[in-house]
Amino acid sequence: MDIKVKKKLIQYLSEYVTDNKLEKINQIIQDRTHYVTVVLEDLFHPHNASAITRSADCFGVQDVHLIEQRHTFSPTKSIAKGAGKWVDFYKHKNTKTCYDKLREQGYKIVATSPHKKAYPLHDLPIDQKVALVFGAEAMGLTDQAFDLADDYVTIPMYGFTESFNVSVSVAICLYDIIQRLRNSDINWRLSEQELVDVRLNWIKSSVRAAEALEKKFFQK
Repeated sequence: MDIKVKKKLIQYLSEYVTDNKLEKINQIIQDRTHYVTVVLEDLFHPHNASAITRSADCFGVQDVHLIEQRHTFSPTKSIAKGAGKWVDFYKHKNTKTCYDKLREQGYKIVATSPHKKAYPLHDLPIDQKVALVFGAEAMGLTDQAFDLADDYVTIPMYGFTESFNVSVSVAICLYDIIQRLRNSDINWRLSEQELVDVRLNWIKSSVRAAEALEKKFFQK
C-alpha cells in the first residue's frame, strides 16, 4: 500500500479513536525503535513469554522474533498487560533462516551467554543495529545459535547462581542498550515509512471492527 494511501487510511480510522488514545499513540511512537530487536529461540514458558513481551513494549522495542523449532510462543494475556497489541511478532521455522533474514535487514546477531567469551553488556558495541538472541529456559541457546552468531554478550554477575531468568536477562539487556542509544548521536528512531506503518497498525488495534471499516474505506 502506498504511503499516501496509508496516511489517508490512518486519518479515516482515527475518527473512531478517542482523542486521549490518539494523543498517547502519537507520544509513544516517537520513542519506538527497530534499531534493537529481541530474538527468542524455542521459548516455552508462558510467564516468561509474557514478561518479555511487556519488557519489549516498555523499552520501546517494536519487534520480537520467534524461532519455533520445538515450541510455540504463547504469552499469558494477564501478564503481558496488553503489550502484545503494540509489539510486532515475526515467526521463523529455524535459527538459520531467522539469522539470514535479520542480516538482510542490517542487524548484527548477538547471542547472550553467561559462559562464552563475550562482551560485558555495557561494552557491547551499538554502532550497528543489534539483534539480541536468548535461549529457552534451562537449556539456553542451541549450538547452532551460538555458532552462527556474529558476537556474544554476557551480563556481569557476582553471586553463586550462574544465570538470570531469561525474562530478567531480556529486561536488563534492553535497559542498558536503550539507555545508551538515547544518550548517543545514533539515529535509532523510526523512519517516516516505519512511523506510518506502526501508527497504522496501532490505530487498527484501537478500533473495533477495524477490518470492516478498512474495507469500507477502500470501497469509497
